[in-house]
Amino acid sequence: MDDLYQEIIMDHSRNPKNFGTIDKPDSLNEAINPLCGDSIKIYLTFENNKIANIKFQSEGCAISKASASLMTELLLDKDFHTATSTINEFHKMVTENEKDDPNEEILGDTIVLSNISKYPNRIKCATMCWHAVKESLETHKNN
Repeated sequence: MDDLYQEIIMDHSRNPKNFGTIDKPDSLNEAINPLCGDSIKIYLTFENNKIANIKFQSEGCAISKASASLMTELLLDKDFHTATSTINEFHKMVTENEKDDPNEEILGDTIVLSNISKYPNRIKCATMCWHAVKESLETHKNN
């Protein structure tokens, strides 16, 4: 299973989904991991309290790019509440996944990143984009 997960991660890193920009985003958020040099910009548009479009640009390791690619696929068309709870569930999976029982119904293909919890120095790589989207959601919701 680990080999399959690694293959999926590498595929999303080499061929990321939703990579690019949005001309007039409702939200643009940037995150930087100074420890390893990863950086990401997340572009979002919203319609009817849902994520109508989400794209990203990044420079960094395979894990950060794959995580962003998987995240954009998962969060597209989610409402604020569902997106926020999904983000929280992902964070829980990569930081507290001692029992190795991620909720696949909520997390979908992002469960390929569940083993990140075993590598504390890589958690920031996987979660950086998720934190940026969560901040964008909170900012947009409060406006």
